[in-house]
This record gives sequence, structure tokens and C-alpha cells, in this order.
Amino acid sequence: MAFDGITVAAIVNELNEKIINGRLFKIAQPEPDELLLTIKNNREQYKLLVSASASLPLLYFTETSKVSPLTAPAFCMLLRKHISNGRIISVSQPGLERIVNFEIEHLNEMGDICRKNLIIELMGKHSNIIFCDDKNIIIDSIKHISSNVSSVREVLPGRKYFIPDTAHKISPFELTQEYFNENIRTKQCSCSKALYTSITGFSPLISEEICYRSSIDSSVNISAISDAEALHLFNTTALLIDDIKNGTFKYGIYYKSKEPVEFSALPLSSYSDAECVTYGSISAVLEKYYAEKNFITRMRQRSSDLRQIIQSHLSKSYKKYDLQIKQLKDTEKREKFKVYGELITAYGYQCEPGASKLTCENYYTNEMIDIPLDKDISALDNAKKYFEKYNKLKRTFEALTDITKTTAKEIEHLESIQTSLDLSTSEDDLKEIKEEMVQYGYIKRKSSDKKSRFKSKPLHYISSGGHDIYVGKNNFQNEELTFHVATGNDLWFHAKGVPGSHVILKTNGDEITDSEYEEAGRLAAHFSKGASQGKTEVDYIEKKHVKKVNGGAPGFVIYHTNYSMLIDSNIDEIQEVISK
Repeated sequence: MAFDGITVAAIVNELNEKIINGRLFKIAQPEPDELLLTIKNNREQYKLLVSASASLPLLYFTETSKVSPLTAPAFCMLLRKHISNGRIISVSQPGLERIVNFEIEHLNEMGDICRKNLIIELMGKHSNIIFCDDKNIIIDSIKHISSNVSSVREVLPGRKYFIPDTAHKISPFELTQEYFNENIRTKQCSCSKALYTSITGFSPLISEEICYRSSIDSSVNISAISDAEALHLFNTTALLIDDIKNGTFKYGIYYKSKEPVEFSALPLSSYSDAECVTYGSISAVLEKYYAEKNFITRMRQRSSDLRQIIQSHLSKSYKKYDLQIKQLKDTEKREKFKVYGELITAYGYQCEPGASKLTCENYYTNEMIDIPLDKDISALDNAKKYFEKYNKLKRTFEALTDITKTTAKEIEHLESIQTSLDLSTSEDDLKEIKEEMVQYGYIKRKSSDKKSRFKSKPLHYISSGGHDIYVGKNNFQNEELTFHVATGNDLWFHAKGVPGSHVILKTNGDEITDSEYEEAGRLAAHFSKGASQGKTEVDYIEKKHVKKVNGGAPGFVIYHTNYSMLIDSNIDEIQEVISK
């Protein structure tokens, strides 16, 4: 969700609950465009992160501390001079703008009570933190905006602070049905766009949500909807605005395939197909959501080079394998040449000199056959020629059979590494995958690189019967789990015929229930290349029957007399143990 006016309203609601009448205990500026305010109130201490970053403006409570520069920046020193130990007497949001105004009471040098305003503007690239006096004259700001940068408003010491009305939107708290019909419904654009371009604080996401709740196609031109639909759209909008007025928020993060896709301060009916994890505060949502998004982005960036290398090797191997299979198919006619040679040897005496073919009975099939001949050479020489072709294709077949098996194993290994990259959850996982790629010649080891040891941990789950289930995230972990963690009577699971994790169900000598078998099977299906399928076939067997392939890559095994199950990859009900 965009950091819109509704999110800001939820933050203001939380701020009013926690820090009104609190005192500014510490003021720090860890980044050029960021403040970290420590506030004491009702024997509690709160850390408030305020970021005016152009790419990611934020405002939320946090438990995390940040290292500040040894010498505080000028803006930080100014705030310490004026409002250090000041009392926060109000926190407000004008309309539903992405603006938070802290009114702070403090004592000046003469001991007189004064008031100042610390204004946080969370407006994308226009974000700023502005410090004003009680008459809204700017004392200073974390970013100076001159007339050369903006013709709409200067943000400089001594200038009057005001909120520019560049979008000409109406505050949602002033919205009436008459205004809706005259100014919003008459727009020549989609229903969703008409809402977020007309009402302050509404983002495209919340506008889509309103259309969804109204059972109206958000892409339809708003001027084309019926009177009944327009009334329903207005009433749905009004109900949502009432929730904002009353502070009826419900904080949650929406996940698809374990990845956060949206957050919201209001329930999103349009995301009914996503998993929603609810939280007690908007600060908890923001901190968790952006931490997870940043982690995923960082992991993808760091794994992108490895992915490109793997994809490059895979593309070459696929082309090589296709060519080898085509050449192997061409050798299928070798037996025909052998039969031709044998038949010419047997019936060659019937051939007239200079004949271009030999018609005779094929004693293998008891059918008549025409064998092409080179009329310039004798029948026996023709037979010899066919035997030579046969022997050449036979040698080619034998060589290609081994080569195609080697290429197929290489493809299987590369696909397993590719799957491991999808399952990586830490930088240590990526280091292990890189080490495997180095060992198998896909990456050259730099002289400064040290051979990494087994450091990252496999995933750990607890079955419904209380037994440990371990899931390998890469080939090194698979090898470690199968041949060092698992004992003979433990159960081993793997998705059939596709790259995936080794899953070990520790039995401890106990009898395992059907539900536990299914849970381990779901984990094997989920952490495999076949996870996107409706159901995946999973092989399972006692670990003692699993053998390592001689000379094979780590994690590659063979087994026989296994059992199989066809199962879905839903693991929502399986308890995961989070390692610290």
C-alpha cells in the first residue's frame, strides 16, 4: 500500500494514544534526512523514527536504535536547542493530508513557556521535516527548497509555512453526495482514478478497494455507471471515511507465496486470496513490512549474479542436450545398415554387375526388401560399405549415450542449484550455493576468497505428533541432512522427478502417524520445483535405503523400493521453528 493519508491517519491515532504529554528525551539525526526521537511518557520510553527520504518516507515507532554521527548535524543541534525536553501537547493531521504536525511546548532562554511546531511531510520526493514557530514561520528544515527548485513554495528559514493546494482535491471529511455527483461522477476517467484524483489521502489501492466493496469494475468510466451504482459507490466511500474518523483501523500485512505484497490500516476485501497477518499497531506493520521487503530485495540483488550464471550454463546445456538427442536419434538406423550388409553377403551372388538395387527376402521378417546398391562397386564391397556405416553409427551411439547421460546430470545439477536460489533465506545460504558453483567450475575462485564451511541452517518444523522435520535449502544442506543428521530409521522425503529439498522426518524410534507422513510430504512438495502444480508426487523411504551417487554432486542420491504419495504443497498448518 502507498504511504497514503489513511496510513498517516492511523499513525496519528497511535501517536495520540502513546505520546501526548510525553517529553522529548533525546533527538538524534542518524541520516541526513532522518530523525530518531526518544519520547518518555507514563513511565514508558518510545523511539519514533521519522524519515523524509525521497524514495521511502516513513514515520513509526521502533525498537531499533541507529548509530548517530559523532558530530550532530546543524538541524539536529537546532532542535536540541529549542525543544529538547519539550512536551508534546498535540499531534494532528490536516484533513487527510500526508502531513503530521507535532505541537511542542518548551521553555525558552528566559524561562517563558513557548510553543513550536515540528511538521512531518510524507510526500514522496517532496518529503520534508520542517521546524516552525507558533506563528508558522519556518525556523529551519531538514531540506531547504528554494524558488529555483520549486515555484510553488519555498521552504527556507523566515518563510511562511503553508500547505500548497496543487492537486485541488477535497478533504474526505468535507465530501458530500452533491459534490460527489457534480465533481467526481462527471470525470472522464475510470472509477478508481476518479476517487484518488479527487479526494485527499486516497491512494490507488484504497480506491480499488472501494470499487471492489461496491461491486463495481474499477476500470469502467465513472461517468458511465448508473445512478444506483453511483449512490452505492458514494455510500461505500462514506462508510470508509467514517471508519477513519472513528479510528476503526485494522492493521495487517498481506502475503502471497510467503512474500509481503501489501500492507493496510483497513481490511482489504480485494485481497481475499492473500494470507493476512494482523498486528496490534500500524508501527509494527510498517517496521515488519519494510524490513521484509528490504530483505527480499537485498537477497534478490545479491542472488541475481548467481542466477544469471546458472541460467547461462543452463541455456548452453539445454542446447547441447537437444543436439545430442538429435544426433542419437540419427543413430537409430544403424541396425538397418547391419541387416543390409548381412543380406547382401547372403544374396549378393544374385546381383547382376552394375545393378542399382538388390531385391531379396529379409530372413528376419520373411518379407521382400529392396536394398540400394552403388552400381560402380561389387556386391561384397557394398556389403562392406554398409557394415562400415553400421560400425560408425554404433560407436557414435555408444559415445553419445554416455555423453547425453552426463549432460542430463549436469542439467539436473544446475536446476537443483536454481531451485536452491529460490529457497534461500539468508546470506549464508547464498554463500553455500556460490561455494558449490565454485567447486563445480561454474565460477572461478578468487585468490582472496576462502572456502566456506557449512554455516547456514536448514528449515526446521514440528509435526503434529511432536517430531522434528528438517528441510534442506540447498545441495550442501541436503547432503548434510541425509547423511549426517538423519539416522537409519528416520524417514526421507523428496519430490519425484524434479529438483527440490531433502526432507527428513526424525522418528526417534516412534510410530509415525498418517498426518505426519502427509506433513513431511507437503514440505517436500512445497520446497520443490513442482510447488506451483496443483499436486506433486512425493517419494518417501527410510533413510537407510538412500545411497549417495558415486562421484555425484552433493545431495544427489539413489534409492529403490520406495513409497509414493500425491499431495498438495500447502504448509500453512505446519509449525515452523524459527532459529535465532
